Formats: sequence, structure tokens, C-alpha cells
Amino acid sequence: MAEAAGIPLWCQDEAGPYQTKPYPGESWQPAGAPARQSHEYVRDGTAKLLTLFRPATGAVRAKGVTHAPNAVLHPWLQEELTAILAALPEATTPEDERPEAARWATWLGRPPRQPLPPLRLLLIWDNLAGHLSWSIVRWLFQHGVMPLYTPLGGSWLNMAESIQRILKRRALDGHHPQTTQEIITWLEDTVAAWNADPTPFVWAGKRRERRLRARQRRLGGSPAVPVDPHPIAA
Repeated sequence: MAEAAGIPLWCQDEAGPYQTKPYPGESWQPAGAPARQSHEYVRDGTAKLLTLFRPATGAVRAKGVTHAPNAVLHPWLQEELTAILAALPEATTPEDERPEAARWATWLGRPPRQPLPPLRLLLIWDNLAGHLSWSIVRWLFQHGVMPLYTPLGGSWLNMAESIQRILKRRALDGHHPQTTQEIITWLEDTVAAWNADPTPFVWAGKRRERRLRARQRRLGGSPAVPVDPHPIAA
């Protein structure tokens, strides 16, 4: 709905932490010489991947870090959003003439209590205390960004988690990184390769259709249902 109205939707999340340990998975090896990984490893810190993901295009903006407190996450997010907003066309249409999905009131549930710049971007992220801090929320509003929070216990609704699982598998599965910097390099290289040929994400796509068909095969039998011949009158 938002994308159709010219309002890009981005999802933000942090993937990890990833340890310097062997990761199970497939790898390319000569026939008869399978990859072998040690059962022992040395702990050398962890790495995380700050991620911004636009499902409609598949574009990913990401940065590898060794820790992700608000002091690291918020400046990075502001920098990335500033670059994204700078590339968008200028919003000149009056608020009451814009599509409903491009109006603040649609997402706030009411008209804003104070003047705001035109709505230009939706940001989906998790319902965490740091994401609710007034300093970052105020910055978002002042730049035309509407934050939308996933419900508690519903972080899976954030599509950034979906792309992070793919990136992690491609970067780490079947390998044994020795340092956190190696993890960061592999993750960022994988993001660059993904962006060279990104895949858009949609709800209720082909995977959902396959799950529905599989469910029907498991159920089997006739779709008929019994009907009470003597229903109780209301």
C-alpha cells in the first residue's frame, strides 16, 4: 500500500551475534575429501550486522560491527536514512491531496498535533526501549520518516529477519571464521553480492502457495462438511 503511494518501506534489524566458531552447512569440496571442522574453537568476541532492507526492491544496506548499542545503531541509521531520503523525489503535493497511504494521519491514527514535513518513508523495526527513545523518534518525524513497531513477540513480521537468515547462510554456513573481522568481511561481501542481483520480497508469495498446497495434500479426503439438519433458531 505504501509503496504504491510512492512511500518506500524499509525494515531495520540487527543480525547476530555471530561467534568465531565452526558453522555447519554445505561447502564445495573435491570428491572423497569432505570438509572437516574442528570441534574446538577459541572465543574471540562476536559480530553483528546492522541491516536496512527494502522488501519491494530487495535492496540491502548493512554494516558489520562488534557491538550494536544505541550509540552505534542510531548514528548509522540516521546516516543511511539521510542518503535514502536524498535520493527520493521532492514531495510538493499538499497533504490533503496525497494518497491516504502517503498521509501522516493514516499511520498515526489521527492528524499530527504539530506541523510535520511531508511523509516520505516508513520504517519498520522492533519494539525495543532504545527504538522508542524520543531523541531518535523526533529525528525520524523531523525527516518525514514514520516508525512502525512490530508487536511484542512478533518480531518475525519484520522482513529484515528474513533477509538476514539468507545472508548468514551464504556468508557463514560451512565455514569456520577465526576472527570477528573475518565474520564482518564475509557478511559485508555477501551483502554486496546480494545487491548486485537483489530479489524482492512479498507477503503471500509463491512459498505461501506451496505451503497451502502441501497442507491440502496432507489433509486429503473430501472437502465436504456436515450440516446440522435441525439448527437452533436464533
